[in-house]
Parts: sequence; structure tokens; C-alpha cells
Amino acid sequence: MFQPLPFSIGLRYLRAKRRNGFISFISMASILGIIIGVIALITTISVMSGFQQELRDRILGMVAHATVAGVDGPLQDWPRAVALADADPRVVGAAPYIETEALLQGRQRRGAIVRGVLPSHEPKVSEIAGMMKQGSLDQLQPGEFNIILGRELAILLGVGPGDAVNVFISESTVTPLGALPRAKRFNVVGIFEAGAQEYDLGMALVHLQDAQRLGRMGEGVTGVRLKLADLWEAWPVARDLSDKMEGYYRVRDWMRDNANFFRALKMEKTVMFILLTLVIAIAAFNLVSSLVMLVQDKQSDIAILRTLGMSPAAVMRVFIVQGLVIGVVGIAVGTIGGVLLASNLSHVVRFFEGLLGAELMPSDVYYISGVPTLVQASDVAMVVAVAFVLCLLATIYPAWRASRTDPATALRYE
Repeated sequence: MFQPLPFSIGLRYLRAKRRNGFISFISMASILGIIIGVIALITTISVMSGFQQELRDRILGMVAHATVAGVDGPLQDWPRAVALADADPRVVGAAPYIETEALLQGRQRRGAIVRGVLPSHEPKVSEIAGMMKQGSLDQLQPGEFNIILGRELAILLGVGPGDAVNVFISESTVTPLGALPRAKRFNVVGIFEAGAQEYDLGMALVHLQDAQRLGRMGEGVTGVRLKLADLWEAWPVARDLSDKMEGYYRVRDWMRDNANFFRALKMEKTVMFILLTLVIAIAAFNLVSSLVMLVQDKQSDIAILRTLGMSPAAVMRVFIVQGLVIGVVGIAVGTIGGVLLASNLSHVVRFFEGLLGAELMPSDVYYISGVPTLVQASDVAMVVAVAFVLCLLATIYPAWRASRTDPATALRYE
């Protein structure tokens, strides 16, 4: 089969250079370095993407995709808002809620967010029903003043199911003794664990009607929470819902509420990508060394090719082809190995845990006890592209040195 001359000679040199053991060793070290760098980069980025997805899912298990709330006071006509949301095909579920800051007192005291919910509507917008460790969401009955606490919050307060906590809110009640903070005694009927400290340590759930009585809100609520078929459309869907209602409303979505957190995760992922790219860059530097020594070893061959009429550009292409073949082999093997390792990392971790007889990430210490991974095609493509560019850049200087070879000088002592 016909092959371009520079490509054919480059492949021939790749096979023939095995006679020089040291150059062959440097080339194998370059390939191995590229393989290790690509595997490490793909695995690390996949783990960070997996942690990001895991944290996002846990946060969204407690936080609605979007909320529409009143601006100057409670949202009074919330049944209409829920009906409008349910009529939108982009909305999976809608539920009213009340949120207020409160001081909870059991054996100890702790500030927390008290959220009033309807047990019949809440599962439509959150995963709280599946996070219950003790009790159930249905135990929140109107008028009984029951409360469900986050696991860490219950531990800090020193209470459990069957105990009572006093809930104080900042709004005061005028009495003959003066203004006193509004308070109510609630019975603990359940414990939930979301796997995120912000909620396990700082949130309690009560029935919507009990929250209305505590805050003296009448029939009003803080707002309506929405769960969407596509969480990335949270803002436009919430905005469209507010436009259909009379008056002014405050629209929020999960991305804006947690912007700093996810921005920090993205920054960590970017920094880790840059640092691990240096591993591939070091392997590319080894590739430069091996090609420079090969050019020095093939001085006479290059001189003969030049005297036969090969142009300097064609000589450059010979060594660029040779370097790229080495790089492509390393990238291909590294990509396959990285994807396989990232996809089966949980099994690898469990194997080492069994081998060492210890749990690497104990569930009683870490909120995420496993090693979640998410192999994304875009991340793999980015790693492959960066590695290929580095290998291409590594071939330019040796190839340029080869093209500058003077035939007369190289053949003087032959």
C-alpha cells in the first residue's frame, strides 16, 4: 500500500531504533509516563466529577430546583400557584413551604431553620421521605405540633423521638410583662439524615399549619417550591410561573443559592487538572530527549535523504510522525486504562479495604463513605486533546534540529 515518504520513513525508524538500547529505553519511559499521566488525569477528574454530582444530588434532595416567594410578606394565594405549576409540563411537582429562623432548646440550645411542609406535597419536590432514619414524614399532623430533626441537630440538642423541644422565633408577643419571644413546645417524632451538614445540623421540619400558627401567618406561606424535569431550566420556569401570577414575587433557583459552593468545586477541579497535566508534560519532555538522541544517531541517514532531494520540511515530518506515534500509543493505552479504572474504582477501593482489613472512608466520619466517579465524555476528550497537543509540541524542536542538518558536515567522516 502506498504511504507518504515521511510517514513511511518515520515508522521505519520507529521499528529500527530498537538496536539502540538506551534510546529505546527513553522512548519506553516516555510512553509509560504518558500512560500514567493520562490514567491519573482521567481518574482524578472522574472522581471529582463524581463527588460534585453526589454533593449536588444530596443538596437537591433537600433544596427545590426553584422557588417562587412573596416579596413584602407571605404568599397568600399559594393554591393557585401550585395549580399553575402543576399545569406546566416542565414541572414535576410543586409544594408550599414556610421557612423561619428559630432557636431550638432541648438539653442544649441550637439555632436552626424551621421549615413548614405538607407531608402530602413534600415528596413531590424533595427526597426527605427517603432520608428518614427514625419516624416518618406522615407523623407531621396538623395541630399536634410534631417536629422532625436533622440527625446532627438532634445529637447536639440531646433529644430523640419521644422527647420535646422548645422552638423560639424572633417575633415577639406583647404581654403584661413586656415583649416576649414567641415560643411553642414541639414533640420530636422523627430523625432524618441528608448527608449534608448544612441540613443535618441546621434544619427541622414541622407541619405547614403548625408553622403558620407559630408565625401567625394566617393562610399564607413563604412561597412555593418546584421540582423540574430539567433542573438546568430552573430559572426560566420559575420566572414564567411568577409572570402568570398577579403582583411581584422573588424568584430563586438552586444554582444561584449554591453558586459559591459549586464555583469552589469547579475551581478545585480546574486546579487539579492543571497540576496533573504537568505529569504528561514531564513525559513529553522525555519524548523530546529521546527524539533529540535519535536525531543525533541518524545524522548520516538524514544527510543522505537531504542529498537525494528531501526537503527540510519533509525531514521535519519524519520525526514529527515518529514522535506522534509514540504519543498516540501512550494516549490510547492511558485513555483505555483511565476509563476502566475510573469506572471500576469503587471495586478497587473495596479490594484494598478487604486486603488491609480497614475502611478507608468510614461512614461515621465522612458524609460520603464511598468513592463516587463520573466518567464524562467531555472530560476524557479534554484529557486526550491536551495530551496530544503536548506530544505534538514535544516533537517540534527535535524535528527542527533534524531539518537543519548539514549534509556535508554529517557525511564528512563517513
